[in-house]
Amino acid sequence: MPRIISVGTGVPEYSISQDETMEFAKQLFSNSVKDLGRLLKVFHNGEIEKRHFVKPLEWYRQNHSFSEKNDQFIDLAVSLSIEAIKNCLESNSLQRKMSYEEIDAIIMINTTGMATPSLDARIMNKLPFSQHTKRIPIWGLGCAGGAAGLSRAYEYCRAFPDAKVLVVAVELCSLTFQKDDLSKSNIIGTSLFADGAAAALIGGDKVNYSEIIERTIPSIIDTQSTLMKDSLDVMGWNIKDDGLYVVFSKDIPSIVKEWLRPEVEQLLVHNQLSISQIKHFIAHPGGKKVLYAYEEALGLPSERTANSLKVLREYGNMSSVTVLFVLQRFLQQKINRGDYGVVAALGPGFSSEMLLVRWE
Repeated sequence: MPRIISVGTGVPEYSISQDETMEFAKQLFSNSVKDLGRLLKVFHNGEIEKRHFVKPLEWYRQNHSFSEKNDQFIDLAVSLSIEAIKNCLESNSLQRKMSYEEIDAIIMINTTGMATPSLDARIMNKLPFSQHTKRIPIWGLGCAGGAAGLSRAYEYCRAFPDAKVLVVAVELCSLTFQKDDLSKSNIIGTSLFADGAAAALIGGDKVNYSEIIERTIPSIIDTQSTLMKDSLDVMGWNIKDDGLYVVFSKDIPSIVKEWLRPEVEQLLVHNQLSISQIKHFIAHPGGKKVLYAYEEALGLPSERTANSLKVLREYGNMSSVTVLFVLQRFLQQKINRGDYGVVAALGPGFSSEMLLVRWE
C-alpha cells in the first residue's frame, strides 16, 4: 500500500495573538454590528491562542480590490508553498534529502485564491522539478482539501507503484477577509481562520523505503469520499465583485454529530474493522465545537483529538492545510507497528474525506 513518508509545513511571518485579533474586530465592527460583545466571545471560547497571517493587522483595515488580494495570494502562496516543500523533502526524519527530480506528480490544493497557470506551474519555475512532473491542481474543496489530496495521491501511487507524489496545500484565508461584511459568519471566520502551507510526500509500493526512512510510517489502506446531498449552503464561498465571502453554517457541529459516525463505520466495516480498533484519530480541527462533535459522535476520549486541538490553538483553522499539520505531529511520534488510524476532514459540499491508515 502507498505510504506517507514525510510532511513539511510553512507559516507566514506575522504571528498574531487571539487577543490582538479580538481587539481588531472590536474596533472594526463596534459601530455597525448589534450585540457585538456577545459575538466577540467566540474569540476566546474557540481556544485559539495565536494565528499566522501573511500581512500585518493594519493591512486588513484598508480597502483592497479582489484583483489586488488575488495578486498577493499568488505571490505569497508560491513562496509559502516552497517553504513547506523544502521542509518536507529535507525533513530531519528522512535518512537522506529527497531530490526534486524524484517527484513524479504534484497535487496542488487550494481554495482561497485563483491562478492560471496554477500554483504548481509557478512553483516548478522556481524549484528544480523535472519538466515532466505531472501537475494535478485541485480547487474548491476547502477544509476537506488536504485529506482529499492524500486520497488522490494514494490512487496515483496505486496506479504507478514506483511513484513519489507531493501533495501541496496552501491557504491564505486572511486575504479573503471582508471588512464591510457584518454577517455572523464573517465574525466567526475572523475568529477562526488563518494562513499556512503544508506538503506531504507519498510513495508507492515499489519505492525503496529502507534507504529513505527507518521509523514506522502510515500506509494508506483505503479511502472514502462522501457528499451529503442538498447541503450546498453549509459552508463555502459566495463570490462577489470584491472577493470571497465566507459561508459558515452554525449547524456544522450538530451535522457532524449525526452524520460522521455512520460514515466512519462504513469505511471501517469495508475493511473488517471497528471504531474500537482505531488508535489514532488525525482530524482536521474545524473548530473547538467540531472537535467536541467528533468526540461525541465516535465516543472518543479527549486524548484522541489532542494533536488536533494543539494545532488549532497554535495555528487556527488554515482550511485544507490544517489536517496536514496534525498529520505531521503524528509522524513525529513513535507509533507502534500495526496501529490503525483514521484521517478525517470535512468541507464544502457538504462533504467528508477519510483515509484508513496503518503504521508499517
